[in-house]
Amino acid sequence: MFTGIITDLGNVRAIEPGADTRFVFNTGYDTDDIAIGASIACSGVCLTAVDKGPGWFAVEASAETLDRTTLGGWRVGSPVNFERALKLGGELGGHMMMGHVDDVAEIVSRIPEGGSLRYVFEVPEGLQRFIAPKGSIGLDGVSLTVNEVDGARFGANIIDHTCGHTSFGNARIGDKVNLEVDVIARYLARLVDKEQA
Repeated sequence: MFTGIITDLGNVRAIEPGADTRFVFNTGYDTDDIAIGASIACSGVCLTAVDKGPGWFAVEASAETLDRTTLGGWRVGSPVNFERALKLGGELGGHMMMGHVDDVAEIVSRIPEGGSLRYVFEVPEGLQRFIAPKGSIGLDGVSLTVNEVDGARFGANIIDHTCGHTSFGNARIGDKVNLEVDVIARYLARLVDKEQA
């Protein structure tokens, strides 16, 4: 489980195709503290550390993960938001996130607003029912509050600190981001669907 509070902004060091694609990441984490087999959210995608060395760690991603997330479009140098798994008793600073990406959203607007940036995102058909004003959303692993919803589009403000410490600092209109809907909204929708069936 994760909280959507990014603790390192790294990048892709190498991509090695194979039965599963191996990604090697540059990181500021002390990799001595990363256990092989540990879960790390990589721009919101829960992946398993399979190898490591000073200043880097590696994961493997299946074809399904490449198809359902932005990982298939990553290149050497692509920025990646990292979050280590939540430890029992740790601070839940954002909201509960599983690292199970639902789909990819697109940035359709990016406008300065006060000291922050107002982003508007468009989600694929069927996901808008899980997004509510003042609700939580996970985008590229970052826990954000939804400002408003208009059909398949919703807005969120990203403060200067978040822009400076995540990949949103360099995000542009047209960029794709990994989207994870709030886990509570997902289960509530399923319960409502069962009652209506």
